[in-house]
Amino acid sequence: MNAAPKRLDPTTLLLLTLAPLLWAGNTIVGRLAAGWIPPMTFNLLRWTIALLVLLPLGGWVLRRSSPLWREWRYYALLGLLAIAGYNSLQYLALHSSSALNVTLVAASMPVWMLLVGRIGFGAPVSGRSLAGAALSLVGVGVVLAQGEFARLLQLRFVPGDGWMLLAAFSWACYSWLLTRRQGAAEIRQDWAAFLLAQIAFGLVWSVLLTAGEWLLPAQAPQIAWSGKLAAVLLFVAIGPALIAYRCWGAGVGRAGPTLASFFSNLTPLFAALMSAALLGEPPRLYHGLAFALIVGGIVVSARR
Repeated sequence: MNAAPKRLDPTTLLLLTLAPLLWAGNTIVGRLAAGWIPPMTFNLLRWTIALLVLLPLGGWVLRRSSPLWREWRYYALLGLLAIAGYNSLQYLALHSSSALNVTLVAASMPVWMLLVGRIGFGAPVSGRSLAGAALSLVGVGVVLAQGEFARLLQLRFVPGDGWMLLAAFSWACYSWLLTRRQGAAEIRQDWAAFLLAQIAFGLVWSVLLTAGEWLLPAQAPQIAWSGKLAAVLLFVAIGPALIAYRCWGAGVGRAGPTLASFFSNLTPLFAALMSAALLGEPPRLYHGLAFALIVGGIVVSARR
């Protein structure tokens, strides 16, 4: 295991910043698509498209002679936690909760990362990490409150927020498992094969969840097919899935999961800026304050 933080060079900064930027877009379009398609079905179709795109690049990993099948338990766990677990729970949360609440609950990620690392992987928790987590959480609070503390007092938590809390825990476990140098070297050294192995097993879990979604309810779910839905599916499959997961995996490998988790709190800031841009509103002062606090948390945590 190599979870110790390393120096944040420009490449690592780019990798860990691009992922939350794409995930911010995923939050916005995921909320938009909530009325068009059931959450488990949406996640299944998203990752099916991603698998088809990756097949020409890393399809060799699925061959019968691949070392993947000797280590299938590891990749099945990664697929359950990230491909099926985190994403399905996030889309499920967006069906019954607001994007604001989902983002606020997701801001607990650094805390989960510290707890999972300490309890599950024996990683020490430093005072700098705790201070960085506090700064980062305050920054998220500022952007969600839009500079007015009274807005946070008006928040009402619903069952969907519980799903998002479970999603954050699932993602923390996934990120720490990425630091385990488990599996054949030829798979880990081929980013497309490594991600494809996770997606392949994640789709098995996603099929089971989708089957339950369609068979268990008294009234069958509906899909409103349209060009907009097709465009959304293509976007979430290429951007927030393939590109963001590639960047996150590489970033975690370079910086460690604890430090990387602080970058995830850039997601609500990016989401707020995207929403403002779509509405034709310029950035506000509280956006700058939130950015300073979140980056301050990163800097404090990254210091030796």
